[in-house]
Amino acid sequence: MNVILLEKIGKLGEIGDTASVKSGYARNFLFPQGKAIPATKTNLEQFEHRRADLMAAHDANVATAQGRAGKVDGLELTIEVNASDEGKLFGSVGTRDIADAINAQAGSDISKSEVLLPNGVIRDLGSFEIALDMGFDVHATIKLAVIGLKAAAGVSEDGSRIAEIDEAEAFGVVAGGAAERAAAVEEVADKEGAADETEEEKSEDP
Repeated sequence: MNVILLEKIGKLGEIGDTASVKSGYARNFLFPQGKAIPATKTNLEQFEHRRADLMAAHDANVATAQGRAGKVDGLELTIEVNASDEGKLFGSVGTRDIADAINAQAGSDISKSEVLLPNGVIRDLGSFEIALDMGFDVHATIKLAVIGLKAAAGVSEDGSRIAEIDEAEAFGVVAGGAAERAAAVEEVADKEGAADETEEEKSEDP
């Protein structure tokens, strides 16, 4: 299928060029996003008639895209997630997560569709270079570090809270199996309750 490019697109060509592309690519991407129109005789005549205006609008759009790219290009970003000891994420980091994190840090307006993850969502801890497509053949790159969530230290491998166990151990109680842990937590609760009752008695003394 032949199309007329309404903006510069990679190796396809410059604005106003006629390019041959697959029909699915044109219908599903180029046409809906206003990047091209069918290369019919009528469209070619209309484009030539409006070439000056279209070129001026295109240049303005390129300048806007470059300004947006300059705001985030080279940004170093960190996202904390829950992960296993082997570095596997309990979930994933996707385009929306990355866009939201960029915007929160840079005060930008990046959309999830502008974040490129050619290999799919991120499922492992590590460092990544993420490309952003701002449109009009303008790109930016950020550095993303996906690290383990420090707050997850208060959660055991099965997802249960371990703060109570730590508190029990602080009283000199060592919890072994599940039964011992329950007893330890109960002992801590009894000690806390006794302390509260003592404080109440002191407050009632004349």
